[in-house]
Amino acid sequence: MLTIRMQRTGRKGLANYRIVVQDSRFSPSSGRVVSLLGHYNPHTKETVLNKEEAEKYLKNGAQPSTRVVRIFKNEKIALPTWVDEGNVENKKGIKNPEKLRKNQPAEEVEEPASEEPAVAEEAPKEEAPAEESEAKPGSDEESSTTEEKPAE
Repeated sequence: MLTIRMQRTGRKGLANYRIVVQDSRFSPSSGRVVSLLGHYNPHTKETVLNKEEAEKYLKNGAQPSTRVVRIFKNEKIALPTWVDEGNVENKKGIKNPEKLRKNQPAEEVEEPASEEPAVAEEAPKEEAPAEESEAKPGSDEESSTTEEKPAE
């Protein structure tokens, strides 16, 4: 089966690609190319294609790669209905959004210790009797007496 794919050329850090028709059993770097359709420069987005020859190979069953499909769409080359367009839109989702820091519950910040704890120690002693007085109205003994009063 023939495939239409991109073959990398150029030096390190400055890639350019040839758009070639090749047997699917060979790697793009093997050099065994059936036909050269054009080239693509990803840095300048410049594309040069032989559109008539590309359409001829598509009609005869050559399967383009997903990147080549995107280039063909940008160049307005008609694709057959059987062509697998793949994920032409480059919308990459977040794998685990619950693990992001912004989605974590906020942690309580503890205030640094200073002279205020001495005052804070006295305050609970005063509040403790208030809590006890609150506990008395809510105790079981008074609730039973309140139940008895309406009964009488």
